[in-house]
Amino acid sequence: MRNILACLILFVSVSSFSQEKLDYQTPPSQILELVDVPLAPSVRITETTDYMVLLYRDSYKTIAELSEKELRLGGLRINPATNIGSRTTYYNNIKVQKTGAREATQATGLPENPRLSNFTISPDETKMALTHTTPEGVELWLLDMEKALARRLTGPGLNANLRDVINWFKDGNSVLVKMLPEDRKELINTDAMVPSGPTISSNDGKKAQNRTYQDLLKNPNDEFNFEQLARSSLHRVSLSGEASLWKETDMYRSISFSPDGAYVMVVTLDRPFSYLVPYYRFPTKTRVYSKDGTLVKTLLEVPLIEDLPKGRMAERTGMRDISWRSDKPSSLVYAVALDGGDPAKEVAFRDEIFELEAPFDGKGRSILKTINRYSGIIWGNNQMAVAYDYWWNNRNTKTYIFNPSDAAQSPKIITDRNYQDVYSDPGDFATQRNEYGTNVLALDKKGYGYLMGDGYTENGQFPFVDRIDLKSFDKTRLYTSKLSGKKENLMDYNPSKDQLLVRIESPSEYPNYYFKSIIRRKGQQQLTYFENPFKSLQDVHKEVITYKRDDGLELSGTLYLPVGYDPELKEKKPMILWAYPREYK
Repeated sequence: MRNILACLILFVSVSSFSQEKLDYQTPPSQILELVDVPLAPSVRITETTDYMVLLYRDSYKTIAELSEKELRLGGLRINPATNIGSRTTYYNNIKVQKTGAREATQATGLPENPRLSNFTISPDETKMALTHTTPEGVELWLLDMEKALARRLTGPGLNANLRDVINWFKDGNSVLVKMLPEDRKELINTDAMVPSGPTISSNDGKKAQNRTYQDLLKNPNDEFNFEQLARSSLHRVSLSGEASLWKETDMYRSISFSPDGAYVMVVTLDRPFSYLVPYYRFPTKTRVYSKDGTLVKTLLEVPLIEDLPKGRMAERTGMRDISWRSDKPSSLVYAVALDGGDPAKEVAFRDEIFELEAPFDGKGRSILKTINRYSGIIWGNNQMAVAYDYWWNNRNTKTYIFNPSDAAQSPKIITDRNYQDVYSDPGDFATQRNEYGTNVLALDKKGYGYLMGDGYTENGQFPFVDRIDLKSFDKTRLYTSKLSGKKENLMDYNPSKDQLLVRIESPSEYPNYYFKSIIRRKGQQQLTYFENPFKSLQDVHKEVITYKRDDGLELSGTLYLPVGYDPELKEKKPMILWAYPREYK
């Protein structure tokens, strides 16, 4: 009887424990004020420097946001109810500030509870297209920067699942957007489905190596859902909100206009899908259309890429990395692997770069060969461009100065270094917008380029600006940051205006933006005046302590002591210890 009673007591105890409900607890107000403090806004400055758009967001996602539905398909994480990435970073407020003004203007007309993303500035830099995510889906909105006025252009019908959702037409009077197709089918509830059979993978005996990827497709139900979520139709939407069909339904992966706006390069996904690799290795078709949607050329059809040679630097054969040449109205540039995409092969050059001009017939002309794997070009003009390559195996990267109009003229390698060695980093070339609104090398009247570097040295970090003669490759140091107790980040440099955009912060000063003149030495102009919301923490004592473990290993940590704490009194206080192992390669 006693044993039965003990069992009953245990059963009742366990039952009552399992029914206990515990709500999330609210911390003391001092902590809550620090957690809920608005972050410093993200700042978008137009190339003309007439406007600054300040984008605000919360420090943390809400529990409601973290609880939203998420599908993981083909390497993507999607909210199927809203048709946008489930991990999208949203902004909840916009202010517009004219350069030189001390105060920013609050944007009016914003929706209630804004969830804003996909910001895209118009070609004339007076407007910004963006999306607002509602519980029903994604809407298209427009911000007039001069008036600081936002308004809605469409209802919740955009498809942002494959990103690249908004592209401006060159006239600035309309945008090309992905919209949900009218014939979209209802998604399969995979949680409620019973498998009708096993998933079978076959091997044809080829040697192949694949990385381990997350969120892959697993079965035909996943395939069906992925296709429905990826399908969209392309619509041209005017600034008055009128939408007209530009291209019928397909799985549109990426869209890009030529610099002059006359052509549009469109990449679409195709079947068969894969259970081994993410969506960006599914079959694709690359086509070029005129701006009115007429097919000009089918450039490329790439099959499913499941099998590549061994090694991180393996590539597929044929045309790849197709992009528009930013200093010309309508020329395409692409790379071809000269080693068959196999990093194990010993060859003098890994990649060859071609230029293909409109109307995009043939393979174009060779303009450069790279020793390592090609990674990009910053275009200057017909006689000057900067190319980069890299090789993961030895962490090597090279920078080439070459003449894109004369392949017979040997390129000049101006850097050949380990890209993980920050001490040898020469900096990044400054760029500026050209007549097409695309970024090209920032060159002065003498044809000099400009390098902005982080400036890591054995004695500390001293960001710098160098002027480089692109014929002799001689450098002149124009600016070195010498701020004491502050961190200065170099953001951009415009040589025609002698404007260096920097962001300066310190342990007690919030990040703010400034213009500096580094040649005329006019002194700095403060652009933003963000106040430090963490002033209550500025008198907290902070120090790095080191100690030796019993086995002789040297350890270190950062100790924070409360305001007014006197170490001499050795008063005991509660302590929070946060420990996480540091990762070394």
